[in-house]
Amino acid sequence: MNNEPIKLYSSYNNSLNISVVNGHFATNHSHINQYIDMTTLKVRKKMAQSAAKSMATEYMATTIVDTIVCMDGTEVIGAYLADALTEHGIVSMNQHQTIYIITPEVHSSGQLIFRDNLQPMIKGKNILLLLASATTGKTIKKSLECIEYYGGKISGISAIFSATPKVDGYTVHTLFDTKDLPDYKTYPHDDCPMCKAGSRIEAIVNSYGYSIL
Repeated sequence: MNNEPIKLYSSYNNSLNISVVNGHFATNHSHINQYIDMTTLKVRKKMAQSAAKSMATEYMATTIVDTIVCMDGTEVIGAYLADALTEHGIVSMNQHQTIYIITPEVHSSGQLIFRDNLQPMIKGKNILLLLASATTGKTIKKSLECIEYYGGKISGISAIFSATPKVDGYTVHTLFDTKDLPDYKTYPHDDCPMCKAGSRIEAIVNSYGYSIL
């Protein structure tokens, strides 16, 4: 990956930025032409807190949230999001009147599971699903299936970036979308024009980072 990263600011909140690198990359579900580095936004205190406050505006005074399910290493944002929602009087049905922040375990087969000690935080609860990114929507679908299997009710979906505006009828609320990255493209593994043109895959990527090939 020799291409220089480009810093991109969110059209929803100009204090938030991500780094974008052009190239040929493989995700679990597709090939993409731009790798989005969200590391500082997920782990830097000030940035994560600002991201959470922006996300919270979609749910204030209109949504019941008992539990935030964090995917892709978004737990820091999830904690600040719980704070932001609580500060603005978001309603929680929990007997402790608080919001849980949890993450499912990923089985070796790729299946998502919640252990017995976490299941009470899902069953019958209003769940806000938080992700780093969604390219094809398959990760969101898998997460929704897991939450619903354990008896959770979906209150909303938020992501740092999503190329998919809706999944299974749910709107995906984002900080960055394809309007911010108009050149972003995703292709099926077996029908990628970059592969057909002889372009080698530069790295295997996901929301946690990348591994150069």
